[in-house]
Amino acid sequence: MKYSVISPTKLNANVPLPASKSMSNRALIIYALSGGMRLPENLSDCDDTRVIIEALRYMPDVIDIKAAGTAMRFMTAYLSVMRGTHVITGTERMKHRPISVLVEALRKLGADIEYESVEGFPPLRITGRTLTGGVLEIPGDVSSQYISALLMIGPVLKDGLELRLTGDIISRPYIDLTLWMMREFGADADWSSGDTISVQPQPYKSRDYFIESDWSGASYWYEMVALSRDRDATIHLSGLTDGSKQGDSVVKYIFSLLGVKTIFETREEGCLQMVTLKKSGRCVPRLEYDFVNSPDLAQTVVATCCALGVKFHFRGLSTLKIKETDRIEALKTEMLKIGCVLKDVDGRELIWDGTRVAVAAEVPVIDTYDDHRMALAFAPVSLRHPVCINNPQVVSKSYPNFWHDLRDAGFTISAAE
Repeated sequence: MKYSVISPTKLNANVPLPASKSMSNRALIIYALSGGMRLPENLSDCDDTRVIIEALRYMPDVIDIKAAGTAMRFMTAYLSVMRGTHVITGTERMKHRPISVLVEALRKLGADIEYESVEGFPPLRITGRTLTGGVLEIPGDVSSQYISALLMIGPVLKDGLELRLTGDIISRPYIDLTLWMMREFGADADWSSGDTISVQPQPYKSRDYFIESDWSGASYWYEMVALSRDRDATIHLSGLTDGSKQGDSVVKYIFSLLGVKTIFETREEGCLQMVTLKKSGRCVPRLEYDFVNSPDLAQTVVATCCALGVKFHFRGLSTLKIKETDRIEALKTEMLKIGCVLKDVDGRELIWDGTRVAVAAEVPVIDTYDDHRMALAFAPVSLRHPVCINNPQVVSKSYPNFWHDLRDAGFTISAAE
């Protein structure tokens, strides 16, 4: 299936954003470790969160987390400290996503984990047991989900956990989000130095918890305001906080450079707020940015800059190659379809110097590579260039109601031949 996306001439909408996937997935693991009897409120209804809920609710012998990378990493650590033997597996793509760094770290803590097929990759056979914990050292430039997975089981380890991160530390805001949520549930966990995190063997406390809206989901609406030719374009987003711990809340700064201003209805820190997006009339001609702390925003910003004609040099993209697809190659391939020639540097940087070529198709068909963020980032490009989106249902991984919300905002979404 593919969708034809036709944009409206005027853009004015109230958007009920999805709940934060990052916060939902962390809250579920912490909730389970706390022995909670009541699920957190306003959980994301995306695929990634649903597979964790199903796994925790039924704990089958074989747990299929499908394409949910976060679930694979978080559940691997969780199963290591829970009694019973389980095999955790996923899609073919998931079976080619490396997990050896996390497995070896858990083994050093005493975990019983075996590879069912190829060394270093899922599926895994895990027999849970009580782990002692102690001092553990891992590279700081691995996926922050590995680090978060280890941190979240820290409070239930006999001796707690001292996690030392070597080398460069990437995606630090995601680590900080994990630590903040752990403390929300009563854990004693924090940075003890610039590269070391200490988690005391202090059990979690079960509590009611409400999940805020998703700043990653908001990024696509920032893109739409930036790309709309309507000078009065206005989007109202609900359920966000100005002082959010979500790393992708930096989107409001990035898009301030691309012509979008963010207006909060109230300045009360920590309260859920209504956010209004409007055009500022000011956009940089060239953008340099390091995405090391917010890699999930890269596709959105790349698509926006290319559609606006803003040249760029983006760094900190090394983790994009091990996401749902190789996002570096996917962006280079799909941007070429709308005439933009991107170059990469060692799979860590993306550069566009403004080079364009003739577009092969009047309405290019954008492939999504089973990657939700490819569909989400390219659909708004229709405000500047007609597009079709292949496999549009892939958005269910993080933003199931995206196409519905686009229709409500005036976009024409129809199945294409």
